[in-house]
Amino acid sequence: MKFLLVFDFDHTIIDENSDTWIVKCAPEKKLPNGLRNSYRPGHWTEYMGRVFVYLGDNGVKEDDMKRTMTTIPFTAGMVDLLGFIGENKELFDCIIVSDSNTVFIDWILKAADFHAMFDEVFTNPAAFSSTGYLTVQNFHAHCCAKCPKNLCKRKVLKEFLDKQLERGVSYTQIVYIGDGGNDLCPVMFLKKDDIAMPRQGYTLEKKISQLAQDLSPVECSVLVWSSATEIMSYLKLLIKE
Repeated sequence: MKFLLVFDFDHTIIDENSDTWIVKCAPEKKLPNGLRNSYRPGHWTEYMGRVFVYLGDNGVKEDDMKRTMTTIPFTAGMVDLLGFIGENKELFDCIIVSDSNTVFIDWILKAADFHAMFDEVFTNPAAFSSTGYLTVQNFHAHCCAKCPKNLCKRKVLKEFLDKQLERGVSYTQIVYIGDGGNDLCPVMFLKKDDIAMPRQGYTLEKKISQLAQDLSPVECSVLVWSSATEIMSYLKLLIKE
């Protein structure tokens, strides 16, 4: 009996968007209008690439970025939840599927000593260039019309499950914890024994309830949370069953 916990990162594990938080490193803690207005829907990763060039051009160093990123607060109850998962790791496989990047997630998890909780992190690959600039790439290519160009979370989840099956691992239940519009695609892939946990008041919850109103509800169960202690209560019931 094993459960798979799938976490989004921004506004789910941490209580902010890591990509917008990095702007605190910029001169006067803001971006020039031209840069800010250069974002095109579905092309966030390319936009962040330009933001990182701007920061590099303004002499923002890796250490400055790391210091800033590790001040991001975790979502209410999340530290307790991750501690609980760590204590029951034999029952839970845990992955992150996020539109952030490897450098930010790595910094934040390692600073809080949560790195070992997660079996795999699927996010946009990032690295510092020889000139000290942070660079980021799209996670993969896909053909899903619903998702941003760089990441279809359903594809990531499906490929992970297929790979686990090849290793002889299947899950009693998948628990998907997220908040954003790009979490809807993987949630629609979940089966009736699975559970989606959208964060209260965020886009994912609104999109799931809209589907229910349109009489095409998601197949899985839905449990809304505002504090991660509610997620922990559910997981405690799950492992008692």
